[in-house]
Amino acid sequence: MSNHVVLGAGPVCRAIVQSLNSRQIEVTVVSRTGTEVSGARSIAASVLDTDRLREIVAGAGAVYQACQPEYHRWPEEFPAMQDSIVRALRGSETVLVAVENLYGYGNVKGPISQSLPLVATGRKGKVRSDLWRSLETESKAGRLKATAGRASDFFGPYAEGSAVGDRFFLPLIAGKKAEVMGNPDALHSYTYVKDFGEALVRLALDERSLGRAWHVPNAPAVSNKKFLEMAAAIAGVKPQSKNLGLAKMKIGGLFIPAARELPEVLYEFKEDFVVDHSDYASTFGDHATPLNQSLSETINWWRSH
Repeated sequence: MSNHVVLGAGPVCRAIVQSLNSRQIEVTVVSRTGTEVSGARSIAASVLDTDRLREIVAGAGAVYQACQPEYHRWPEEFPAMQDSIVRALRGSETVLVAVENLYGYGNVKGPISQSLPLVATGRKGKVRSDLWRSLETESKAGRLKATAGRASDFFGPYAEGSAVGDRFFLPLIAGKKAEVMGNPDALHSYTYVKDFGEALVRLALDERSLGRAWHVPNAPAVSNKKFLEMAAAIAGVKPQSKNLGLAKMKIGGLFIPAARELPEVLYEFKEDFVVDHSDYASTFGDHATPLNQSLSETINWWRSH
């Protein structure tokens, strides 16, 4: 099989590489610093250098857009980043797989399905919806083979900056208070990063994915409190938490640029946030890892790093 290229070297990249390795597909990872990723060839390059990027991705079977600007710089930098990637691929047979989240829908009442309109008005939500509309336009015009996988808040190996990342798991496994957000009784769909990576590869390899976005598989939604209790039980500790409320976010935002972006998406944890991935499951299979297993694997990873 032809080489696949992953742009970005974060947790989703590593999950993609793992899924490609399991299929014996060669993979190249492109990042600004040439970060080494096990199982892949690494190249240092900027995705904003369209000519260089075009050379790197020439002949690739698929390119995964797993890179993004700093959280507080999305409106200023994300459009140019994606535009460069599109220009590098336009007119080729290479499939572009966009790594997305659910911000574009905004605050949804009820289950979140792909049939919902992208009507977010917040800074990051509007960026996400605009980025997808741009890809959709290119796809409908026949200039680009594109698809997207949309995940909820993800956790797992290397997912340090997630809402359930280092500030949740590190204190928890030490028997201290995990940092949480929102309403403990609200239901939430959590995405295991390995399931995310596997889904993105399946989308890349199946032309039925083209021209639309898909919700990747998640284990059945549980309350935020239940997620904490399950993780604590697996870790063998008492479930303890401290809530990062709106006031704390605003104070943190005075000193940490990314923190001032959090209030926009706090609704995800204050109300039920349940993702419907039935379209994906009926087309590509439902490979969501049971939550007990994914939490166990995640806790083992945190303990070894």
